Amino acid sequence: MSQAGSDFSQQECGDVGHYLRILNPSEVKCLHHQDSRGLVGEFQQQKLEKEAAKNWDKFYKRNETRFFKDRHWTTREFEELIGNDSSTRSLLEVGCGVGNFVYPLFEENLNLFIYACDFSPRAIQFVKNHPKYDESKIWAFECDITKEELSNKICGKVDIISMIFVLSAIHPENYKEVVSNLYHCLRPGGMVLFRDYGLYDMAMLRFGPGSKLSEQLYVRQDGTRVYYFKEEELGQLFKEAGFVVSNNSYISRKTVNKKEGINAQRIFIQAKFVKPE
Repeated sequence: MSQAGSDFSQQECGDVGHYLRILNPSEVKCLHHQDSRGLVGEFQQQKLEKEAAKNWDKFYKRNETRFFKDRHWTTREFEELIGNDSSTRSLLEVGCGVGNFVYPLFEENLNLFIYACDFSPRAIQFVKNHPKYDESKIWAFECDITKEELSNKICGKVDIISMIFVLSAIHPENYKEVVSNLYHCLRPGGMVLFRDYGLYDMAMLRFGPGSKLSEQLYVRQDGTRVYYFKEEELGQLFKEAGFVVSNNSYISRKTVNKKEGINAQRIFIQAKFVKPE
């Protein structure tokens, strides 16, 4: 990444942001306002870590399958999912939620066997209750990837791992162990397909005082956490685990809600990481 594309690349001019988003004065003020009450206390942070799975389980109990939209954009953004021959490949969806990623893939008749895991037992049950759940095509299982070895849960090494808006829900202290976990269950030449929240995403700027856990890490009102990634730190995290960075960049999307008068810029980070042959 060139200096022009790095985070805070225009700080010398008094700007805060990166190459896809420079914050206006009111947005910079929001960031300073978040710090006005300091960070969430250590006791509460430890409680959030202990109750992470329970908080997500409550989330799925409250929202069931209604909260997230099915992700019909995945093969457009990640053409590796389509493949180029008739052999069956294996895909591991880490943090599968209620199946918004995997079930749209079924509609495209891809030659994939899918492993789907989540640390919320309620989410896994929703996946299994789906009318398209077929154990000849998909196996859903409960797993905490910060503590349990994925390679002990699945048969052999997988060809592809998808991680869509998942790593951000995990505490950064666990990132190295999680990425190492992915590395060891992926076959040589296999790829991790990644999308998550990027630095200065609209949602990051909407947090108020009392919600900041550490730099770039926040807690929502329901107790779930979210981290907003810098491009460089994500690439370094995967490189240190042994991956080769195929692609890693911020992407910008507009969210428009005419009814509520919202026209907001979303900043995501999208990447592909390859395990060397």
